Amino acid sequence: MGVYKYIRNAWKKPEENLGQIYKNRLIKWRTEPVTVRADRPTRLDKARSLGYKAKQGILIIRQRVLRGGRMRPDIKGGRRSKHSRQNLVLAKNYQRVAEERAVEKYTNCEVLNSYEVGRDGLSFWYEVILIDRDHPQITSDPRYANIAKQHGRVYRGLTSAGKRSRGLLHKGLGSERARPSLRANDRQGN
Repeated sequence: MGVYKYIRNAWKKPEENLGQIYKNRLIKWRTEPVTVRADRPTRLDKARSLGYKAKQGILIIRQRVLRGGRMRPDIKGGRRSKHSRQNLVLAKNYQRVAEERAVEKYTNCEVLNSYEVGRDGLSFWYEVILIDRDHPQITSDPRYANIAKQHGRVYRGLTSAGKRSRGLLHKGLGSERARPSLRANDRQGN
């Protein structure tokens, strides 16, 4: 077995397998800011499987997201009756929210992917892999250059977490309405 398989097996039940190391990490991460740039990935196997490489122009950001409380905000100020609500997409998963917040901090980057590294009663922690879209190492690599050209891909739900929250990771019977075809729209008269 390769080393990545051992790492993957240890992260299946981190509280049991990693024990005190995992608990100490969470205690330390609670005192840190919400968005922290990490030197290296915490889960090397997961990061490599999602496209991470240790090269210039690729960043690892650890993002904390509070659990719960995802309600629509209270309406402030006057409004007309047909505008008597405020929009908040509640279908987003926490991972997608973490990716969006990481990109807000690093505006010159695009999200490659992300993965969970910890959770407790109050928070989730995700490590987000970001690509510096103007870095020469990235623009010269065809694998990353195409992703770097997709501006705002996290806001359009083009990352893996975004596709999951949009219901696009399912195929086959029962997923017909997830991606309606052009022909179906033509039959409805659109």
